[in-house]
Amino acid sequence: MNDPGLDEPIQETSKDVEQERKDEIDFKKEDEQAFLNPSRWWFASTAFPLLAGTFGPMASAFSVCALVENWRVIVPHGPGGNEAHGYNVKDPGWLIAINTISLVFALGANLALLLNMARRLSFSIAQPITIIGWFISSILLIALVVTAAYSLKLPGQDRALTQAFYYAIIASGLYFIIAALMCVTVYGAFKGHYPKEFKLTMSQRTLMLQTISFMVYMLLGALVFYHVEGWQYLDAVYFTNYTLLTVGIGDYAPQTHTGRALLFPYAIGGIVILGLVVGSIRSLVLERGKKKLGRRIMEKKREALIRKLQKKHDERQKLHPITSQEKADELGMTERERRKFEFDLMRQIQDDANSRQKWNALFVSGSAWLVLWLVGAVVFWKAEHAQEWSYFGALYFAYTSLLTIGFGDYKNFSNSGKPAFVFWSLLAVPTLTIVISNMGDTVVKGIRDLTDYLGEFTVLPGENSTKARTKQLISNVTSKFGKDQAKEDMMEEPPGALGEKEGNDNTRGQKHGALTSATDRFANDMEKEELSAAKTAEDRGDEISKDRHAYHYQLIREFRNVMKHLDENPPRRYTYEEWAWYLKLMGENEDSHSSHRKAPLKVQNPDEDGAQVDMQQGSTDDKEEKERQWSWLGNR
Repeated sequence: MNDPGLDEPIQETSKDVEQERKDEIDFKKEDEQAFLNPSRWWFASTAFPLLAGTFGPMASAFSVCALVENWRVIVPHGPGGNEAHGYNVKDPGWLIAINTISLVFALGANLALLLNMARRLSFSIAQPITIIGWFISSILLIALVVTAAYSLKLPGQDRALTQAFYYAIIASGLYFIIAALMCVTVYGAFKGHYPKEFKLTMSQRTLMLQTISFMVYMLLGALVFYHVEGWQYLDAVYFTNYTLLTVGIGDYAPQTHTGRALLFPYAIGGIVILGLVVGSIRSLVLERGKKKLGRRIMEKKREALIRKLQKKHDERQKLHPITSQEKADELGMTERERRKFEFDLMRQIQDDANSRQKWNALFVSGSAWLVLWLVGAVVFWKAEHAQEWSYFGALYFAYTSLLTIGFGDYKNFSNSGKPAFVFWSLLAVPTLTIVISNMGDTVVKGIRDLTDYLGEFTVLPGENSTKARTKQLISNVTSKFGKDQAKEDMMEEPPGALGEKEGNDNTRGQKHGALTSATDRFANDMEKEELSAAKTAEDRGDEISKDRHAYHYQLIREFRNVMKHLDENPPRRYTYEEWAWYLKLMGENEDSHSSHRKAPLKVQNPDEDGAQVDMQQGSTDDKEEKERQWSWLGNR
């Protein structure tokens, strides 16, 4: 029996779930592609659209700010007269009309990009609308700014430009920059570096919606406090900005009971939305960016290492498969030992690239934070010249604002300083969050490890004695003996037994869910079935059938172990012996050179000459049904 009215919602939900699964598959393919063909074009295909989706709504919000108030004021004479409380001069009708047209084009561009990200509008239609719309908005605003600054000057020294004028400057710059970024994205798509569509997950596509939500929330909150407190609207925007970013400068604060009561829910809601935006930027842009950059660093290090080895005759020979006993005697190693040599080199490359990537991320985010601090201080120093700020005072103000301390002893009074602070703080506070996150992987981790180490020497002794800890430290500094010895200890038994070896916690971090239990029970039943079949075949003397069922039993057992490893945290890193064992189960023998090849310096681009993306980058043709040849130092 079908409930009326439920068929359509169920179908829609089914489509959404199916689309999410498709997104996950696309991203898995993209991650594999990152290993196979690391490319700078990731920025154009993913990062640039996300930046445009983030800053596009912000620029439109600033366009609204540029439209709601007049662009010029007359500064009152006498003590206390300043531009923040000047007399409005009505803007001419043509300026308001052009400003409105600019905002309409910008909103159309944002809508086209949003529909494209939501896959409701095709790439070839949406991108021209987006790029042209933003460029037109930028050009119109630039023309208005130039006209207002030079052609509409008021006579005398008591004139000033309002916050709306400076919001127009910021909006025009943002429109131009993000339109230029999208031009690069379109260029890369038409050159064939990536498909003519955005490979964005549902979470990435909602980043733009989250940004829109935050900006609308900030502007609507300003509208409420504008009516309740009797402030100028753009002053209320300034107030809501530093309130939601938890800076709390204090030059504007609710004075009415109504305003103070409304602040309770408003601040909490805004901070939650801001947290969503910052979290999305970090996880969707930076985390994926780290992976892409890490893959590229790894590939560059791999190429550099192979070039270095090729310059040395003895080392160069180790890059070639050992095809005879004479060559093995000459090199003093077997083919399996040579393959392990390759594997260890690749592990070293991965570790070095991972460490370098973390420090690079800290350097980039830290440099961005430093630039925002120093450049922001210059802007505030110049903007607040009427208050006679020194550059050091501006540095102090920018620093306390950047760290969301907000003492309130320095405050923005000028019409240029407040819009600059709103834009600057929307960049600076999330940047600080990212810097702190990157410090957790590098500096903070080092300090934590050092603290733990000193604690074991003093008031928090560990399991080992001080003498043992000292020896271990010296050993770790001078060589990797301790690490290598641990690996050798693990390799004493076949990899199939490692999962059951005492002391090896292969259930660490395992999720004991219903699915895991069901899979485990199913595998256990299959193991019993195959063992029973092997016993039956042995009883009747059928050695071939017995070996086949024994092989099936071994495969099921290893699948079962690997399933347990999937939930380990941190992820399990298999040793060479484990990989060799699993390869042997799949029919490849690490002792034989038949499936091995020379470590390639350059790997074929999968997008060129119709090449297929393949994890082994084989040197033979599948149609000939020959064994693919590969190297541990080739593509992963």
